[in-house]
Amino acid sequence: MRITGDGTTGGTPARSDGGPYPLHGGSAGAARRQPESTPVGPLGGEPAPQQVGYRGPTACAAAGITYRQLDYWARTGLVEPSVRPAYGSGTQRLYSFRDVVVLKIVKRFLDTGVALQNIRTTVQHLRDRGFSDLERMTLMSDGATVYECTSPDQVVSLLQGGQGVFGIAVGVVWRDVENALSQLHGERVDTGETVVGRNPADELAARRNRAV
Repeated sequence: MRITGDGTTGGTPARSDGGPYPLHGGSAGAARRQPESTPVGPLGGEPAPQQVGYRGPTACAAAGITYRQLDYWARTGLVEPSVRPAYGSGTQRLYSFRDVVVLKIVKRFLDTGVALQNIRTTVQHLRDRGFSDLERMTLMSDGATVYECTSPDQVVSLLQGGQGVFGIAVGVVWRDVENALSQLHGERVDTGETVVGRNPADELAARRNRAV
């Protein structure tokens, strides 16, 4: 899939072998091609609220960003905390493990010069994907367009076509964030209790078990 900020399809036509596919903005529906690897929609079966979240400073440390970036992205709606937003003074935003993964991906895209509007539509696409989908995904970009690849063959195809200048293996980002958060503190949403050194992989295992 290709991600562009204008909501148009454009770009490489759909392939019979499943990708790579350019992602684009706009609402899901007839305008978006629906190959086998496209998202099936938000995770409606997830429990709410999530049991553990991460405060802003912890999310910043794990994602490698500044608190100023985190605050700006939350206020502008680029990456908002899905566990708990801030309600006025005295309240703390809480970010999920998935949120922190997205924060780190956004940072890498910004560092490589991808257009902000394309990053916004990429973030929405990531939020619409299942947890297991993210592990297998590689995001490739030539600076103007972001492509989703779900196999090494798709990455090679994109590079051979000159459409991929750099790539982000989401699974690698996932593990980086997982390792960072395992050394930091989380917070239980229901009690406010501090959770020390919680491994986010436990969250992934629980989600997989619920999906079985």
